[in-house]
Amino acid sequence: MTSPNTTPPRGTPRIMLTAEQTAAELNIGRTTVYALIKSGELRSLLIGRLRRIPLDEIQAYTTRLTNQQHPGDPNDSEPRGGGTAAF
Repeated sequence: MTSPNTTPPRGTPRIMLTAEQTAAELNIGRTTVYALIKSGELRSLLIGRLRRIPLDEIQAYTTRLTNQQHPGDPNDSEPRGGGTAAF
């Protein structure tokens, strides 16, 4: 008997990332991701022995960081990226 294919189809959005994937998304090191988790700045989940970071936690972290560094900026409520850059 074979087990069912548990790999999502290509292009399916992920809802949780590994520390390595999170580091790549944030353009930081894996060790920094673990330090952020340990400090409580980035929340993660344990699934058995596997640590995963929900995508909404990554977005919440970047929003908090932006608000701390640019308080009162009216553009902070709008998601960044995906638009055309003005040079």
